[in-house]
Formats: sequence, C-alpha cells, structure tokens
Amino acid sequence: MTDVVSTSIDARGVATLTLKRPEKHNALDQTTVRALHDALAAVEADPNVRVVVLTGAGASFCAGADIAHMRTMLHASEAENVADARLLADCLHRLDTLERPVVARINGNAFGGGVGLVACADVAIAVETACFALTEVRLGIVPATISPYVIAAIGARAARRLFLTAERFDAREAQRLGLVHAAVPAPALDAAIAAQVDALLKGGPRAIRAAKRLVRRVGTIMEHDTLAAETAELLARLRASPEGKEGLSAFLERRAPGWVDASSPADRAPHATRKGSS
Repeated sequence: MTDVVSTSIDARGVATLTLKRPEKHNALDQTTVRALHDALAAVEADPNVRVVVLTGAGASFCAGADIAHMRTMLHASEAENVADARLLADCLHRLDTLERPVVARINGNAFGGGVGLVACADVAIAVETACFALTEVRLGIVPATISPYVIAAIGARAARRLFLTAERFDAREAQRLGLVHAAVPAPALDAAIAAQVDALLKGGPRAIRAAKRLVRRVGTIMEHDTLAAETAELLARLRASPEGKEGLSAFLERRAPGWVDASSPADRAPHATRKGSS
C-alpha cells in the first residue's frame, strides 16, 4: 500500500482510512484506487478492527476521477479501459460489502467517484459546506460503476435527474435525498463522527456484521415465505450465540455487555426499559 491512502487504528479498534492527495482534492487514479482496495482488505482481515471511518485530507473528500489519469486513458484500448473501470468497481464492492460498519467523514466536496464512496458507507456525515455532483455526462460518459450504490442511496427518480443534469447540490440537499445522514458545521464534524462511532461500538460485533448482511439480503428477496424463513432462522441463530446470550444477560442484569468499554460512565448507567427483539 502506498502513502496516498493512510490507515490508523486506535485502541478501540476504530480504523481511519484517509485519502491523502490533498493537492489533487483526493482524486482517484489507479494507484489511489488500488491503495484504497488494499487498505479495506487489510482492515477486513484485522480481527481487532470494529469500525472503519473513511475521510479525505485537506479541503475535499474526493473529487472523483483524476484528470491526468483520464487523459492517459484517452490513448488506452477498450480492454485497458474495461480493466481500469473494473478496478474501481471492485474497490466500491469491497467498500460496500465490508463486514465492519463504515462511516464516511465527508470533510469537503465529493464529485463523481467520490459520491460513489459516500453511497457505499453505512453512515455518512458531511460538513454543511460540502458540494456534490455527478458530472459524467458533461464529459460524454456516465457514472456507471458507482450507479448501483448511488441509486440504492437516493432512489431511481432522483438519480435520473442528477445523472442527466449533472447539477451540483449542497449537503442539505444530499441529506434530503438520503445520500448523507447529517450535514453539520465544520467545527461539529468530529463530534458528530465520534457520536456515530460510539453508537456502533455499543453493538455486538457479530450482530453488526449480521445486520449489514441482512439489509443486503432482504433487498434481494421478494417471496414472503423465503424471507420469513431466512429472517427467523437468523434471529434464532443469533439469540443462541454466545454474543446474543451475553447481550441479553447484560440487559437483564443492567450492565454493559462485554464488548462495550466498561470505563465509560454512560455505559454503566441503567438501561432504559425496552421491548424484546423482532
């Protein structure tokens, strides 16, 4: 892995992946895409990592495709262009299907492929000054590799408008569309990210992974009996697992479960009364 993507992991198992081409607004070339893919593979393989935060260095989150790289691809063959596009597609798939929860810390503008990275995250929080755009049609191309993730995030109707008009939209509009979950002032960004990370760390690691797979699976099943059978089996399996038993025991005993840092005063507070699982 090169230094265009850095990884830092804290004592809690929170891995922060930072795109580090601030002079290029963290634009994506082959080197950066490969480095991000490798960084994601590394945190996936690390059993100590529980949460991943993805962000950019400098003023931008990610400006999309690198112009210099696009210029070189003008002289590449169709097969070489396919291989290049597949590299990004594989990286996006890796990010989207990562078993650890992914939080996008959107510190600035996100265009093109950068919007794709945002759409692949489980939680996305942006500074309110960030701008977003899908401008590919103005270059005579389309946002093909990112389209499955962007359409899943904002819906086909909104995607039709933004893919065709290539218009810019701000963080509040991104929130309204569902691309980001919150838009906050720049001084509040780190606190907002920390709150989401803290919430994710309170969940059982195995349950978090199962929840991510559940969302993907339910979205592909239309037949009721299959859906009912699979979801019932999943819930039963998790209830009977060591993690599920620990979570329920902790709730009944009014204590924090073993995967939560017991040093946090908030985690030692009595649990509010809640109904059971569904």
